[in-house]
Amino acid sequence: MNNLEYYKVFYHVARAGSLTVAAKELNISQPAVSQCVKQLETALGTKLFTRASKGVRLTGEGELLFHYVCKGYEQIALGEQRLQQMLNLELGEIHIGASDMTLQFYLLPYLERFHEKYPHIKVVVSNAPTPETLANLQENKIDFGVVSTPFENKGGLKAVNVREIEDVFVAGRRFIQYKNRMLDLQELEKMPIIYLEGITSTRNYMDAFLLKSGVKIQPEFELATSDMIVQFALRNLGVGCVVRDFAKEYLEDGRLFELRFNVIIPKRHFSLVTNPKNPLSAAARNMLALLYE
Repeated sequence: MNNLEYYKVFYHVARAGSLTVAAKELNISQPAVSQCVKQLETALGTKLFTRASKGVRLTGEGELLFHYVCKGYEQIALGEQRLQQMLNLELGEIHIGASDMTLQFYLLPYLERFHEKYPHIKVVVSNAPTPETLANLQENKIDFGVVSTPFENKGGLKAVNVREIEDVFVAGRRFIQYKNRMLDLQELEKMPIIYLEGITSTRNYMDAFLLKSGVKIQPEFELATSDMIVQFALRNLGVGCVVRDFAKEYLEDGRLFELRFNVIIPKRHFSLVTNPKNPLSAAARNMLALLYE
């Protein structure tokens, strides 16, 4: 046995006040318990127990040692208990990176199912655009991310496409003259366009796609969220560029319509991204298994 095992035996004997009870708790023989105590006493150069009428009791030196061993051993036992709870998904945390779009149109139902199955697991979602999510994944700040393609994979990240998405331009009744017409992309340059602001995969993708066709847009409005773009379009403030899911309800009830072009805008995907270099907790592994189903 190593020293840690000796202290484990010492702890149980001291707490029980009995070699016999300690042997039962440890599931070893009483002679083995007695031998461990003797070896620890020899190593420390002092008696730790004296015989009592119903077992053993600590000497003064034993009392001093038990004061310190007790704290350490109980912390180890608590650590083992918490670890087992984590492995049994009774305890733990998952950190996910997601944008408003990937959260709303892909991740949310899975989070609901996971919470129903494992109510004690804390899920922390870092809401950020794709570039920031990828940076957080590289720095091991999150367990995985759900992002929209295309994106630059700089660090050997593993990406799996999980859902198709489609970018569209939508407008209200003020722009009814464009409805059911086949338009050239160049006509967008004449329209008041409502765009996402800042550096996002959606904005970068559309800018790059239009530039290939020689189209450069100067937006009338640049907004923080796609939901706001739809609201501006509903109020006829311009032609909004969004992923179709955001405008689906209004396209179906006729309050908005989709502009048609003689060039197809290629579809994109939501992608589940992990970093093979980052170790994952049992909770994160189970969440990913649910997403991969």
